Amino acid sequence: MTVPGASLSISIDPAVRAACPGLALGVVTADVVNGIDDVALGAELDACADAVRAALTIEGIATLPAVQALRRAYRTFGKDPARYRGSQEALLRRILKGLALYRINTVVDINNLVSIESRQSLGVYDRDRIDGDAVVMRVAVAGEIYKGIGKDVLNLEGLPVYVDAAGPFGSPTSDSERAMVTAATRRILLVVTAFGGADGLPAALDRVAGLLRRYAQAQLIETAIVA
Repeated sequence: MTVPGASLSISIDPAVRAACPGLALGVVTADVVNGIDDVALGAELDACADAVRAALTIEGIATLPAVQALRRAYRTFGKDPARYRGSQEALLRRILKGLALYRINTVVDINNLVSIESRQSLGVYDRDRIDGDAVVMRVAVAGEIYKGIGKDVLNLEGLPVYVDAAGPFGSPTSDSERAMVTAATRRILLVVTAFGGADGLPAALDRVAGLLRRYAQAQLIETAIVA
């Protein structure tokens, strides 16, 4: 499908669709004014982390429906979900270990906040670093790699990945340096990967859009669900 107003098509490879018939993607595109160290947004992140600590344990993460759905999908693709965790699980585990959340920039912090709140994996990318006007979610093949953000080179084989004309640039586990959002980013693509289905996606997309308007002066916001 094509995201209205974004000149960008996003699709799910038939093999992924067959393996994960419930998979749905929530998509947001927007023009933004990015920044760093927003005090009010930081307070929202702190409050969210406090709520997680009050409501959840590390052992309880495995019982969350969205985490269970991602783990099932990864096993279907032959990837160990204990080694390659979804980004939402990594964030929740960090909070419950008593570690501070990373503060990167406004747009990335919004991405992480909604990931924690929704318990879904979110990824946000610099639209101007995406090659071409078509993105496909498929399973990575042998030999496909990229440099993860703050990580070493990631072996992508067996992971569901987002792919443009230049190759994979993101996954529900870890995104690439190539398409990462920086303070200079002005156009974004944000994707919510929901292996358990579209329930809850409209609320998550509305939350993202509201936060982008409030903290990143977002304009030309478009949302869509690919299911």
